[in-house]
Amino acid sequence: MKTYSGGCHCGKVRYEVTAEIDKLMQCNCSMCSKRAHLLTFVGADQFRLLAGNDALQDYQFNKKMIHHLFCSTCGIESFARGQKPDGSEMVAINARCLEGVDVGAYPIQQVDGKNF
Repeated sequence: MKTYSGGCHCGKVRYEVTAEIDKLMQCNCSMCSKRAHLLTFVGADQFRLLAGNDALQDYQFNKKMIHHLFCSTCGIESFARGQKPDGSEMVAINARCLEGVDVGAYPIQQVDGKNF
């Protein structure tokens, strides 16, 4: 496990996440495919929002299961909140928003989010 710093483009939203990144997920749903997200998932206890809670805007679509949180200034969605199938809280991290992470260095798992 390693602790990473991340956030949005303008810097208003800042967080730390402790994760063991061994692969990234690329979803083909309408949101992820248009935004080119590459995701890793952690439990809510592994995520700490440091700044920008007041700058976050929430967007939900389809089954409204995931809170897509984006910065109201720069528009970047650096993370989202939701629940795992077992009901526990999770955070989906946009790995492209993590400092020092080369997303090209990880295998990418394709997920058919269009058909969830």
